[in-house]
Formats: sequence, C-alpha cells, structure tokens
Amino acid sequence: MSLVLDPAAQDLLFREAHTANTFTDEPVTEEQVQAIYDLVKYGPTAFNQTPLRIVLVRSAEARERLVPHMAEGNQAKTATAPLVAILAADNEFHEELPTLFPAFPQAKDLFFAERAARESAAGMNAALQAAYFIIGVRAAGLAAGPMTGFDFAGVQKEFLDDDHTPLMVVNIGRPGEDASYPRSPRLAFDEVITTV
Repeated sequence: MSLVLDPAAQDLLFREAHTANTFTDEPVTEEQVQAIYDLVKYGPTAFNQTPLRIVLVRSAEARERLVPHMAEGNQAKTATAPLVAILAADNEFHEELPTLFPAFPQAKDLFFAERAARESAAGMNAALQAAYFIIGVRAAGLAAGPMTGFDFAGVQKEFLDDDHTPLMVVNIGRPGEDASYPRSPRLAFDEVITTV
C-alpha cells in the first residue's frame, strides 16, 4: 500500500465512515468542536481565504427555529441529533485577506472588489472547507449527516444575514441504531482518472 496514513485511520475517515441518519443522545462537547476546528483549519483554500462560517445549533429554541426549514425527510433527524451545524459561505471574506494572506494583501481589492467574484470564490472554497469539516468530524470519532435538503432562503433569513450563503446543514454525533444505509457503489479508478 502506498498510503502513509495508518489503515485504521483510513477506515475511520473514509472506508468505514457513513452518513448518519440516527444518533445516540451522547452530547457533542465544545472541546470536541474546538478540536475539529483546530485540525481542519489547516485545509487549503485559494488565497487562504477560508470563507466557511459555522453556526452551531445547540439550544432547543434554535432547533425549533431550524427544523421547519428542513425538508420533511430531514426534520426528525435534525430535531434529535446531539449537535447541528449550519455551514455557510462568508461573501465578505475578503475583509480578512490582509491578515490571512499577508504575502499579497492587495488581493482583497485586486481580485475581490466585486460581489459576484466574492460569491463565486466563497461558494467554492467554503464547500471545500465543508468537506474538510466532515472529515474532521470523523477524525473526532463522530458521525456526520450532511444535508442540502432544506429551505436555503429560510435558513439564511433565520440564522444568517445577506452576506452569508448557507451551503449545508450537518447533524453531528455518535451513530445510533440503524444509523446508515448500505454503502452505495462508487465509480472505478479508470472511470474517474484520465492520464494525458
């Protein structure tokens, strides 16, 4: 095997990991979330723009505001997951670029002065960070249930502002009984990889 990462870690992060649909009632602690962030913050983004912003939905009141915006099939699991995270793209990420990308601070105005350019870059790079976040949840020994089945405009209005675009909602916790479906097929190497 040509991978350096221990096979048990490979299983934890990829081969044995599944999207969870049910969870135990074991809480997800602030320390776990901090450890996840402290790991995944090192994932690369263009110009180190790091536009992902995360809203942790912990309180019963916030959960009651979120669940009605979820698609019908996602409501029950969102209502009962130990922790729910709303992942969003910050379309004003460029304001942080002089700090985050000090080698080229003028990138803020040179490339991202226009809102359309910021939205495009924020969406792509925050989605990349969302993938890192899911891997980080798995690295913490937890399961993630990412979902895009929700009312995006409703979640934005309820939890964000006009400068933040929701990407996905992620239920987080220890997998419960019958938490996942059987593994779906994947494309073969030669169906995805082309050498030219």
